[in-house]
Amino acid sequence: MSKTSVFCIAKTHQQTEQIVERLQTSGFPSSEISVLLPDTEGKHDIGHVKATKAPEGATTGAATGGVTGGVLGLLAGIGALAIPGVGPFIAAGPIMAALSGAAIGATTGGVVGGLIGMGIPEIEAKRYEEKLRTGNYLIAVHAHDGDQQDRAKEIFKNAGADDIATSSMSSAPKATA
Repeated sequence: MSKTSVFCIAKTHQQTEQIVERLQTSGFPSSEISVLLPDTEGKHDIGHVKATKAPEGATTGAATGGVTGGVLGLLAGIGALAIPGVGPFIAAGPIMAALSGAAIGATTGGVVGGLIGMGIPEIEAKRYEEKLRTGNYLIAVHAHDGDQQDRAKEIFKNAGADDIATSSMSSAPKATA
């Protein structure tokens, strides 16, 4: 079985909210949408994530306020976290679990490790991390079939998003006894 995610980079909070809203109205459940953004305001309690259980450890300093209000505030598993070597971030959705897992604790982990864990090739993960460092927003959505992949890409493209890409993670079938 294969799980595919479609990713993009948004430049502003407004563009990010617009994309998330369009994904939701297009039928993507909020629980399948992820957003990762730098916490540039620094007004949130930051949970230094060292846990391997996600998202419990990551939600230590739950983010509130203007940055995560509106549409983004409605996404699942929203919280603030500090990523070693990268800085404070606010994450929402399935990406929270990827970033708060073992990848964060790894020396080469951080955003790159979490994204690689989600099936993104290392070179793309490094490019996304650099975009995040410069204040951009990463948006991801799980797509269950080719139609959903195409719909997500179209939403990203129409909103003027950059670096639109897909990644697939295959999972081996479970052995039966």
